Amino acid sequence: MRRFLRRWLSLGVLIFVLAVLGANRWVINSTDSYIYKDWALLPFNEVGVVLGTSKYLQSGKPSPEFRWRVAAAAELYKNGKVKHLIVSGANPDETYNEPRQMYRELVAQGVPASAITMDFAGFRTFDSVVRARAVFGLDRFTVITQKYHSYRAVFIGRKMNLNVVAYLAPATSDGGPGNRHPLREIFARTKAVLDIFLLRTEPRFLGDPQPIQLAPEAEPA
Repeated sequence: MRRFLRRWLSLGVLIFVLAVLGANRWVINSTDSYIYKDWALLPFNEVGVVLGTSKYLQSGKPSPEFRWRVAAAAELYKNGKVKHLIVSGANPDETYNEPRQMYRELVAQGVPASAITMDFAGFRTFDSVVRARAVFGLDRFTVITQKYHSYRAVFIGRKMNLNVVAYLAPATSDGGPGNRHPLREIFARTKAVLDIFLLRTEPRFLGDPQPIQLAPEAEPA
């Protein structure tokens, strides 16, 4: 009996590992061609969605990922690759507000306040992508985040029939992989597959539609 149980347990573990690895390979392979490192090659989209991250590490030091993500968003705006930015992140209480922190940094870097919309209900990547369509009325947009994160965000959007591309922000000044533990991201990609195809997950909060109002083009002199 014990041998029988060990055999089935081993088989179950093997199936689980293969499923996780297969889901990750699917997410990466199906999205790689929609991810851009060079802004000059990036297709134009009217709106970019900056995915939220904390401004500070657990140690209290400034987060390189936050710094470079915001810098990448400002770069796209200044180079005319997007006309408007949605900063989407978590806002669980008065002491932690990712969208407002990103908003302030973007304004400090020269992005007009009128060109930024704050999404306070981007609790997860899944929520940010779904809300971009359901709340802000977008069927195409550019995701701005680090490489490890970009595959999952683009996968979610593409599987929901959205025309989504991603622009890669550096993770650290020395080219390191960033804060996200690789194993955690592996399981997050697997969860994204389950959310879409099995669990039929909905965002934690949707609310009323708030279509993005783009500033009118300036009249030629």
